[in-house]
Amino acid sequence: MNGSAAELGALSVYPTADGSFSLHSDHFGEAFHNSAGALNEARAKFVQPAELQRFGKGSALKILDVCLGLGYNTAAVLEALPAAGPAVQWWGLELDRRPLEQALDQASFQSLWSAPVLARLEAIRDHGGWQEPNNQGIQLWGDARAMLREIPEPDRFDLVLLDAFSPQRCPELWSEEFLGALAHRLAPQGRLLTYSRSAAVRASLKRAGLSLFSLLPAPGERVGWSSGTLATPADSGCPQDGPVWRPLSAMEWEHLQTRAAVPFRDPYGNATAEVILERRRVEQEQCGYEATNAWQRRWRKDSPS
Repeated sequence: MNGSAAELGALSVYPTADGSFSLHSDHFGEAFHNSAGALNEARAKFVQPAELQRFGKGSALKILDVCLGLGYNTAAVLEALPAAGPAVQWWGLELDRRPLEQALDQASFQSLWSAPVLARLEAIRDHGGWQEPNNQGIQLWGDARAMLREIPEPDRFDLVLLDAFSPQRCPELWSEEFLGALAHRLAPQGRLLTYSRSAAVRASLKRAGLSLFSLLPAPGERVGWSSGTLATPADSGCPQDGPVWRPLSAMEWEHLQTRAAVPFRDPYGNATAEVILERRRVEQEQCGYEATNAWQRRWRKDSPS
């Protein structure tokens, strides 16, 4: 999230199909989760493609949660780890405390998590993180672009959970520069996970040296050509086909050659959404790439009926 708490506007309850509690932001005009379900989305787009079984007892797991929001993604990951699992070092980036506060006020949200996971969420709310033997969490409240620079440079993450509002609504956290900075912070076998299938986002991640994979639809989600993106260093050894991902299709690769792939640019890390969007609009007019609607028509025509 970006902007001041006042700029985020009202937060209203947003019911989801799996019964899990979510919110809608008045300022962004979007919900924090899709209608299929907040918990389903966290598990399908962040837990399952993380393949947490890679991190066993005695290993270390470093996690960066970009846009903590209500806490679903972090909680679902922590919940999925075995009791005698890896030593966790967690960092969270979030501007607004209210989504987590409102989630923790809901008995239905509290009931989803074990006592240790719920205690960590409450510690984030109350103390900005937690400290346990071999297990630490640090929450940084503020603009994620600036807060990322507060994390010690040597730290590299096994998992980056990127769950900002959509690129057209919150381009600050999908810019070429911010995505490049996240890619730089990945461990050699790290994975960046996001619900976004945006051509601009994927093209920026590709230019940052990452290999791209397409996430399969979450349970209950409307089936589409992609349900999100897994990005990982090119030599990470990530399988081409996984339990919830596949390689990008020819259609998706062609998407990265259209005007939709023109990046969001924020060279100094402090531009407003309006400036970033206008900069991109001008670049799209001048880029000479194929119009995205032409790509859509071509693939609609070639798709089996």
